[in-house]
Amino acid sequence: MQNTRLNNLFNAIARRLRQWFFNPWRRLSLQIIGLLFGFFLGSAVSTTAGQTAEWDVVVAGILVLLTEITSRIFYSRNFALRRSLWVNSLNSLKIGLVYSLFLEAFKLGS
Repeated sequence: MQNTRLNNLFNAIARRLRQWFFNPWRRLSLQIIGLLFGFFLGSAVSTTAGQTAEWDVVVAGILVLLTEITSRIFYSRNFALRRSLWVNSLNSLKIGLVYSLFLEAFKLGS
């Protein structure tokens, strides 16, 4: 690729973002944000899908499929992939989603 000003700008932005994400506190904060967003997403999905009771089975199937795909990616044998920020954030989102759905089930059961 040619060494243009735009290319230099994109390389500088990528380098600064990489340095920003290597800070362990920022990685932890992004994982906590993923966990909390997953919790919110689980609450929102359970209330909106359960409103009319027509999409319950379809939404449950989609959520199980996405959870299993995320688990397959996170628990693969590739250790470098497991340590990446995006995969860790996706796994935190999955954990928050599943926890929220369990909590909604306990609320409905009581």
